[in-house]
Amino acid sequence: MQFREEMLHCYLVGGTQDVNHDPKRFLNDVSIAMDSGITAFQYREKGTSQLNQEQRVQLGLKLRRLADQHHIPLIVDDDVELAQAINADGIHVGQKDQRVEQVLAAVGNTMFVGYSCNQPAQIKHANQLPVAYVGSGPIFPTSSKNDADPAMGLEKLHGLVTISTHPIVAIGGITEANMIQTLAAGVAGLSMISMILQSADIQKTVQHINSLY
Repeated sequence: MQFREEMLHCYLVGGTQDVNHDPKRFLNDVSIAMDSGITAFQYREKGTSQLNQEQRVQLGLKLRRLADQHHIPLIVDDDVELAQAINADGIHVGQKDQRVEQVLAAVGNTMFVGYSCNQPAQIKHANQLPVAYVGSGPIFPTSSKNDADPAMGLEKLHGLVTISTHPIVAIGGITEANMIQTLAAGVAGLSMISMILQSADIQKTVQHINSLY
């Protein structure tokens, strides 16, 4: 699947650790989110995940089928082997993960690559690379990532947008109360974990996000 900037509009990130380690609930919630109109999904099985690699692959294959049914990209966080095993459309690489140049070489033209950049120097490095998009954050304080950097705020985010040659998706602490201001910083889209997966009404939340474009 070819990357398109509008795929970043409503970009859900998540794994079983975000729904009390319940794979059935995770699949159900992701399915509802896809039905409701998310534009991309990143499979991020991290931190306190209780799944072994084979279980991650099996869950990933179910996510692959869901993504195919909804015609949206399936992206894997920081695991080339897993991404290749489930035929992912993209892979996302963080600054603390495997070097992005190695990932670009490993996947070639088989999938697009997203890259986390939170500093001007990192953006300038990304500008020299054939990555599809940049993820920047956390914009606001977040409890979804134990190893998250300090919140950067909207002014710094806007500064990154102005120097990036790639579209930027904002992540970290995005809520219904701040998403309009976040988009006003010039980002191509919003990426969420808790806002969707902890929502009392996933369909309503996703539709609200999409109504902003």
